[in-house]
Amino acid sequence: MMREQIESKLQQAFDPAFLQVDDESYMHANGPDAQSHYKVTLVTEQFEGKRSLQRHRAVNKTLADELQRIHALALHTYTPDEWAEKCGAPDSPNCMGGG
Repeated sequence: MMREQIESKLQQAFDPAFLQVDDESYMHANGPDAQSHYKVTLVTEQFEGKRSLQRHRAVNKTLADELQRIHALALHTYTPDEWAEKCGAPDSPNCMGGG
């Protein structure tokens, strides 16, 4: 399953304090079996001193192979201190159908 692949790669690369990978394909036109839309919440000390763009690039590099096969990846990346203040990642918006 794609979700498990994503989770495994992120665990190995970032040694996260918190990691949640949600398959949100059920919210989109192709349905739950598509394995095409994911939301990642990743909390790691490795993000200390890095801007959001740098964090996202690091995740995208780690998941380069998976990104060739999925349609959407929502990233919510935090340091442990930021995560303690946030108390959770925001909900994903409804799909606009790719148009």
